Amino acid sequence: MSVAGRIYPAVTFEIEPERVADFARAIGADPAAGVPPTYAAVYSLGVTAPQLFGDPDAAIDFAKLLHAEQEFEWTRHPQPGETLTSQGRIASDVSRRGMRFVSFETETKAATGEDICRSRALFVIRT
Repeated sequence: MSVAGRIYPAVTFEIEPERVADFARAIGADPAAGVPPTYAAVYSLGVTAPQLFGDPDAAIDFAKLLHAEQEFEWTRHPQPGETLTSQGRIASDVSRRGMRFVSFETETKAATGEDICRSRALFVIRT
């Protein structure tokens, strides 16, 4: 059963300065330079993907899952202390040749409604 088109409830996330600084240090970036672009994996995909993975209708089997692709597109980067809202949706869910391809997209906005980031991840699940 395909769950393409399913939209999950929006999730609010605060960009905590201490967590951003820890993340920056962990990837070898300057903590004083603000929010690293790769932090989108936390505030965008990281807060929405658990909804997909916990959805019994989506039936994502971690033992057979490969995170095949991930991409981000920014309107602007968030600032430490900012509160964001991210909402995920299943853009496509296609099965072929013994594999299932689930494309998951997230849209992240500032508290003002301004676009921050769009992300797309492709999960391949052996069936």
